Amino acid sequence: MSVETLEPSCRPAFEFVEASIEKHRPIAKDTWQLTFAAPNLASRAVPGQFFMVRIAGQNDPLIGRALAMYDMHRDAAGQPHSVSVVYTVKGKFTQALARRNAGDRVEVWGPLGNGFSTEPIDHLILVAGGVGQTPMLTLASAALGLAAYGEKQVSTPFAKKVTLCYGARTREYLAGLDDFERVCSEVRIATDDGSLGHHGRVTDILKEVLSGSHSKCRIACCGPEPMMEAVSEVANSFGVQCEVSLETPMACGIGICFTCVAKVKQEDGQWDYQRTCVEGPVFDAEKIVW
Repeated sequence: MSVETLEPSCRPAFEFVEASIEKHRPIAKDTWQLTFAAPNLASRAVPGQFFMVRIAGQNDPLIGRALAMYDMHRDAAGQPHSVSVVYTVKGKFTQALARRNAGDRVEVWGPLGNGFSTEPIDHLILVAGGVGQTPMLTLASAALGLAAYGEKQVSTPFAKKVTLCYGARTREYLAGLDDFERVCSEVRIATDDGSLGHHGRVTDILKEVLSGSHSKCRIACCGPEPMMEAVSEVANSFGVQCEVSLETPMACGIGICFTCVAKVKQEDGQWDYQRTCVEGPVFDAEKIVW
């Protein structure tokens, strides 16, 4: 099936900027939202794309971290001005990043990768696990025509309804719920410990949503690989198209190092490696060799 993307394939190359941090705040347990001023990047990024981020003036760690766009913010004149990314504090880089304050600077290159599809659909179902909700806020906004992204900057809705199915270990790790409840048509929650929403896996509520939907659906998914594989299996069982945004670790983000390759099925039925940072991160779930 051919699909339109949020930007044409002739999109200009990425840009490198040193940006000032505007806001930096915790939004869930071990989870931070970082907002940096970068008008050129903000005006070009589309839902599903990501940025490579490093701490300016710091070479340890040397390698940047791939962070998906969470939100785009406009200035008083209505022009794209800044970008928000969301990350969880785990290793050396994110621990150092969490200590940065407003006014500090980060090195950013992007926007990178390909965005989600914009083929018209009645019901767009977003499935997120852990910090995989990050690329979903702008996708929901674009789908419902609430915001415009990329060089076209035209708000054209391509879905009649958007449901977020969001799973986490416990309610403490659910990040940005207020944002999603403001944008999405419906938000469904699952937690492993039952502290909020459904007590169980996010695929349980996905099955409920698909069973109860009488419209043509498409799924967009991001999160831990086992979860995405399970979502792909559910989508296949319901005969629903599913796109997944892979979270393969990256070193360069621009296709040079080949550290982020994934096994992707080819037209002849065989598979070959493709770079998540260039050919992805968004792929048709049916083409991934899990």
